[in-house]
Amino acid sequence: MVSVSLGANKYGKAENRIVRIYRDTPRHEIVDLNVTSQLRGAALRDSYLTGDNALVVATDTQKNTAFAFAKEHGVASPEEYLLALSAHFVDGFDWIEGGLWQTEQYEWDRIAVDGRPHDHAFVRRGQGTRLATVQVVDGATHVTGGVTDLTVLKSTGSEFSGFPRDRYTTLVETDDRIMATSVTGRWRFLPEAVAAGIDYNALYAEVTAVLLSTFATVHSLALQQTLFAMGTAAIEARPEIAEVRFAMPNKHHFLSDLSPFGLDNPGEVFYAADRPYGLIEGTVTRDGVDAAPAAWLDLPGFV
Repeated sequence: MVSVSLGANKYGKAENRIVRIYRDTPRHEIVDLNVTSQLRGAALRDSYLTGDNALVVATDTQKNTAFAFAKEHGVASPEEYLLALSAHFVDGFDWIEGGLWQTEQYEWDRIAVDGRPHDHAFVRRGQGTRLATVQVVDGATHVTGGVTDLTVLKSTGSEFSGFPRDRYTTLVETDDRIMATSVTGRWRFLPEAVAAGIDYNALYAEVTAVLLSTFATVHSLALQQTLFAMGTAAIEARPEIAEVRFAMPNKHHFLSDLSPFGLDNPGEVFYAADRPYGLIEGTVTRDGVDAAPAAWLDLPGFV
């Protein structure tokens, strides 16, 4: 006889592409989201064990609610939108104990025509994708913001040396290299800051600017050092942030050997290798704040 039991589970509708156009005036606004809603609850176990769907809030219902809330409540910020969704499901269905709600936000800039931003024509911005999550676990609500695909490169101001060597080490030490990465960073908000109210949009703009300026200005001895400096700068800039978690793949650039062609290459021509790559992850935490592991439950790609 083999005995099994049901482990952790959640269910919902993933990647609902919601585009909300505000057309109250001739100058339109656009909010472009990719929304995932997933619910948890002990009472839902029967749907897995026996196929009893009496308490299953259909994934299609979750999808419809996400679209309806974009109209009824608007999207002042992705964090506030997700908080409204989470409250609807947890407060509206007694057996729903919590869940995970996530968004990616794709940002758009106005197309300039004759030097003037157009009222209703946009071009997709290419600088990172905004992230937001709301996690409800054991009656507590956790909110995180973030950014992903923030691809950055510095052509100097980075070195890597002093690492241990053994018979398998071939990497040459360098005091001048290209450093490039694609930053995924998420910051957890202090619960008391969420309760008091946060201008999430302004905070996102400030934190991403701080991350970029820190990457640019810190003379890097390793990507790990740069990661810690970026997280420190974000926490120093905004008192609402409890911790910042990063995943940073090292986008390697190797000097191309042009000697077969009789050409010198003093750090001018490189080839960009897409794999394998170093993967640097780390967390920077404000001292004295309570840990909140439930805030990161089921979020991929973080230590």
